[in-house]
Amino acid sequence: MHLIETRDLCYVYPGKVTALDKINFIAPRNARIAVIGSNGAGKSTLFKHFNGIFKPTSGSILVRGEPITKQNSREIRKFVGIVFQNPDDQIFSPTVEQDVAFGPTNLGLDPETIHHRVHEALKVVGIEHLASRVPHHLSGGEKKRVAIAGVIAMEPEVLVLDEPTAGLDPRGVADLNRFINSLSTKYGMTVIFSTHDVALVPEIADYIYVMDKGRIVAGGSVNEIFMQPEMLKSVRLDVPVIPKLLSTLKENGVEVSMAYTYADAEESLLRAFGKRS
Repeated sequence: MHLIETRDLCYVYPGKVTALDKINFIAPRNARIAVIGSNGAGKSTLFKHFNGIFKPTSGSILVRGEPITKQNSREIRKFVGIVFQNPDDQIFSPTVEQDVAFGPTNLGLDPETIHHRVHEALKVVGIEHLASRVPHHLSGGEKKRVAIAGVIAMEPEVLVLDEPTAGLDPRGVADLNRFINSLSTKYGMTVIFSTHDVALVPEIADYIYVMDKGRIVAGGSVNEIFMQPEMLKSVRLDVPVIPKLLSTLKENGVEVSMAYTYADAEESLLRAFGKRS
């Protein structure tokens, strides 16, 4: 049984604008899934179906094998947590600590449990020192961490991140990448994230869905997707710099093995130039 599955999911906005067209998507346990596509591809609309914010026009969405209903929607939103692209959409309390406590409080948990969950969530995202700060005085990266902590405090099994690196500086992106990887390896959480920045995908994804104009046009491993440059070009995306560079070297007679992450590329180049046995 998959954690999330959609079957021929379609969604039409008022005015008969088709946003999603027969989407078939699967999220297994302990997975890191990237949904890539240019702006307007339908990524955010798809994500809003994962915990019942939007309801399909046709087709179905199953969470743990069951359709989302009015009766189970509360449980679904505890199980699937979504962090939106703009953290200001999710932050509204006077302090960071109060904001992170909002979700657990609404679950009706006792004060001791709420305190424990808030402390753990702040610790996981590395912002314990910001607990008493006013959220709207924080930087963009700090706000994003507050929004993530607020969702983590609900203890979901699936964390959905809509364009998580938008507005972050390079250090913020690197920190977020490490954090996303820890959620899967350390906490066993399934992470689904969207982006149009293909460069970060190999570092934090096991599987990729490519979306364009409301459809999934391809799905596969990092290697399978980024070995299709023409397909990516057709949906206004590109191959990341690292495999593009290594492909060019191979075409010019340099015996390098293909790699997609910085660490693997470093190893490949050192071997190619006799610096590593």
